[in-house]
Amino acid sequence: MKNEELFQTGSVWKAIFSMAVPSIVIVLVMVLYNMADMFFVGQLGDMAQVAAVSVVGPVFSILAAVATMLGAGGSAIIARCFGAGEIEQGRTCASLCFWTGIGLGIVTAILLILGRKPLLDVLGATSEIMPYAERYLVILAAGAPFLILANSMAMLVRAEGAVKEGLIGNLLGTLVNLILDPLFILVWNLGVGGAAAASVLGNAAATLWYLGYVVRRGNVLTLRLRPALQKPQVLGNVIALGLPNGISSLLAGFASSFSNNLLAGYGTDAIAAMAAASKTTMLIGMITMALCMGCQPLLAYSYGAGDAGRLKALLKDLIFLTLVFGTAAGGACYLGRNALIGMFLREKAAFELGTQLVVFLVLGSPVIGLSYLATNYLQAIDRAGGAVMLSLLRQGLLLIPLLYLLDLFFGVQGIAAAYMAADLGAAVIAGNVLLHYYRKCGKLKEI
Repeated sequence: MKNEELFQTGSVWKAIFSMAVPSIVIVLVMVLYNMADMFFVGQLGDMAQVAAVSVVGPVFSILAAVATMLGAGGSAIIARCFGAGEIEQGRTCASLCFWTGIGLGIVTAILLILGRKPLLDVLGATSEIMPYAERYLVILAAGAPFLILANSMAMLVRAEGAVKEGLIGNLLGTLVNLILDPLFILVWNLGVGGAAAASVLGNAAATLWYLGYVVRRGNVLTLRLRPALQKPQVLGNVIALGLPNGISSLLAGFASSFSNNLLAGYGTDAIAAMAAASKTTMLIGMITMALCMGCQPLLAYSYGAGDAGRLKALLKDLIFLTLVFGTAAGGACYLGRNALIGMFLREKAAFELGTQLVVFLVLGSPVIGLSYLATNYLQAIDRAGGAVMLSLLRQGLLLIPLLYLLDLFFGVQGIAAAYMAADLGAAVIAGNVLLHYYRKCGKLKEI
């Protein structure tokens, strides 16, 4: 394995930062990309268009879940094959991920366009929001293949050591989006339609960059269809390994759709306020997730090598790091909530509500990283079933019932408080899982 000394003998902290920093940078770029649409649409001062971006948000999550599942599962197999010299097996996996991404993108685009109205009803679009949400969704759906390929290939190229190329692709896509967003939305007055078009073109630019890398310099990665047709069963392994990551992305989107349906009863301002509050705090969870995903190979390597001492040190330091980061990031979001919410909302009532909702959303931030770390640790030690259960827990089994329960008793504030309660509940369970395996680090054969 490349940089094997980093996995075996170097400083644990150096190893953590060497693996985590590139992953975090990529996530920061993705967050900027994600926030751009709402920021520029927010400059129009039209709450219905801001709310439309939020309502269609779960569709982004569906596409991201597919991309993450293919990318995370595929990169794990490709990296293993690359290290073992099993180049043809790695090419089979790469080919399957590429062509499956194209196929799923086309099928998803057709289904979204044909079923857009009933889908938007389910996602919480009111009559005021519907025209904007429909326009945004149709353009976004047309670019579904690009969104899936751009995000999955970003992970796949890093599997064969092309960290720089993966980062450049992310930066390129974001730069294109940031240039086109103000042009389409504010100069050409295309509104949410312009925001969607900018996102599609940004993903298309990133996809073309990755395709160019594969054609010119790919070692294991390939665009040829034949390897995929030879061993299609490998796709099952890809899905199994990537499923926990895909579930997390998918549930994040569907949780917001349940939230939007409840918020619709309080008016468009409530949907826009929650959307802005969520954008303000999303950085906390995404960076913590990137930290844990970036360091997962370190955990897996130490476990596979039977290095109990290093595994225990990694786990201890990562627990400490997630707690410190979560606390610092939550505090920063709380202190800067007025400026952050003001980036998205101009209407006074929606702005004031958004600043109130942020308070609830940051209260669980100190411990939110425990859920991500426990999930990645279980994947690293080949406990896929446990990882899937933890992925289902926070934004599924806990959050969805809590949304309805706390809305019943506390209204809009209760909906925001449900996220806090789900974060805390999941953290308690994840913390106990981590404690259990930390104590067993000295007996790796029993894990």
